[in-house]
Amino acid sequence: MRSYYTWVILKRELSSYFATPIAYVFIVIFLFLSGIFTFYLGNFFARSQADLSPFFNFHPWLYLFLIPALAMRLWAEERKSGTIELLLTLPVTVAEAVVGKFLAAWVFTGIALALTFPIWLTVNYLGKPDNSVILAGYLGSWLMAGGFLAIGSCISALTKNQVIAFVITVVVCLAFILSGFPLVLDFFSGWAPQWLVETISSFSFLTHFNAIGKGIIDIRDLIYFLTLMAFWLFATAILIEMKKAD
Repeated sequence: MRSYYTWVILKRELSSYFATPIAYVFIVIFLFLSGIFTFYLGNFFARSQADLSPFFNFHPWLYLFLIPALAMRLWAEERKSGTIELLLTLPVTVAEAVVGKFLAAWVFTGIALALTFPIWLTVNYLGKPDNSVILAGYLGSWLMAGGFLAIGSCISALTKNQVIAFVITVVVCLAFILSGFPLVLDFFSGWAPQWLVETISSFSFLTHFNAIGKGIIDIRDLIYFLTLMAFWLFATAILIEMKKAD
């Protein structure tokens, strides 16, 4: 029965995206940049390979700015407008509200990602790609987007200012990306023990996203993203409870 309220919040939040230009602007920008990164910056035609590696390789950097822009309004807007008090007086728990709002944003991101299917059709028209690897790439991308959103949800709960929420989310997400960047790992490998280098790498979006993107769906990579989302959403719920108690 309690899941019903989560579903109600999910539907309310998801419909609110499409009730304003936000959804359409986000989707248009996402599709436009995906095409630019894939076919031009990714040298899709020059590579002469029927795969979507250029498409997925840019996703962490694409999400670094687009997802925080989407997540910054999750709670900051509610707090600034005062509607958070109204939301929390409804017969829903804080956890249900947090999960419902997060799932709405995650489903919306999934819709934007699914709308890139013409790129998939193009690569199938031009060659014979391994579609199982492409499907794995889409799954990894969606899970990574969920990680970005969960972090953004927590940061959004910290402040009423959406710009501050955006900037802090970008910085935190950048840290999660760079922890698996070869340049960073090479820096630590020069003096740190191997176990520490591997630990730093294990926290990176890149490490787990690239593994899934190769078509290898390891349960450890799935657990990483799901645990990451659970942790940041739990932190979001704690922050909302603290603000509620003020």
